[in-house]
Parts: sequence; C-alpha cells; structure tokens
Amino acid sequence: MRKIILAATAILLSLSILPWGDMSSASSSSSYKVIPDEAIRLRILADSNKEKAQDLKRDVRDAVNAEITTWVEDLTSIDAARALIQSRLQEIDTIVKETIEQSEITQSYQVEYGKQVEFPTKLYGSYIYPAGEYEAILITLGEGEGDNWWCVLFPPLCFLDFSNGATVAHAEEKEADQKQEKSSEETAEPEKQEVEFFLVKLWNKIVS
Repeated sequence: MRKIILAATAILLSLSILPWGDMSSASSSSSYKVIPDEAIRLRILADSNKEKAQDLKRDVRDAVNAEITTWVEDLTSIDAARALIQSRLQEIDTIVKETIEQSEITQSYQVEYGKQVEFPTKLYGSYIYPAGEYEAILITLGEGEGDNWWCVLFPPLCFLDFSNGATVAHAEEKEADQKQEKSSEETAEPEKQEVEFFLVKLWNKIVS
C-alpha cells in the first residue's frame, strides 16, 4: 500500500508543476479532456445512497442529458448556450418532474442555474479537477445527500462521466461487471478509494 501511495504521490507532484494549458496536448491520444474556463456543467445530487435514490438519479441524468445535449450540440458560443439554457430552464424542471412521477417515488426536487455551484475536487484518470464554484445547472433530489453525478454540457462533454472517471457507457458496463465480481473486488476497492482520497487531499494542500 505504501508503495502505491508513493508512486501516486510522484505522479501527482509531476502533474502539479505542469501548466494546465499543456495538459490536453500531453494526452491527445487519451479520452480525458481538460474543462475550459468557460464551461457549463450539469450536476445532479441524489437524495441518498440507497439503491432507489441512486437509480432515480441515473434516470433523471439520462432524461435531462439526452434533451440538453440536442440543444447545445451545434452551439459555438458560451453566451448563446447560457441564453438557451436560461430560456428553457422550465423545460428541464418539467423533465425532472415527469421522470420522478414515472418512477412512482414521492420525491421533492429543485432545479437551479447559476455561476456559483459548488463542486468537490475530483480525480479523473491522470487529472485533478479542483474544487470550486462553477457555472452549472444543479438538480437536487430530496435532501441531496447522496453521491452526485456531473458532466460538462457546454462545450459538449457529457459523453464523459466525470463523477466516475470514465465514459458513461463504460461506467454502466463497469457497474454490471462489479456485481458479478463483487467478492474479488471487496478488498481492492477500499485500497483504491484510500489512494484516491490521499491524492485529492494532497492536491488540496498543494493548491492552498
């Protein structure tokens, strides 16, 4: 475990001295993307980590993401994207409402859009996305105390699931595989989480 943490520390330290603008060229062959300064995110907070609450979060994600993606796919201006989302916020609210009703779960919700939506630090592949306040559509289901899901709506990067550190399709496949291989992963997963927590904690110390 110590060797893993030391190796991870070395990687993180090497990343921390690179200019953020060079990161995209450093991994042009990978699927990882650097989020532009001017971007609009989508963040969905589940009511809790109970299975039904997480399932509802994914249903809302699929419905909202499918609709908004068609709105912004041809846009090239951040101002145009802002205006469009602002004008159609009620439509997003309706999508969330209908998705909840179809799930037959009694669930309160809130849809907001602003430039000061809080995001935690996220380790995604070889990149660290710093915590901070970002422009985003925030959908809060119930108490909003469960694991969140987020992506970048504009420029369109919602084919990447930044919450899980993989593409959305891959994340779903991984979830299915995990159910079949649960016994073999029970030991490996806590160790992975400990390494990720260590990296995030170290990054926060570096930037502060």
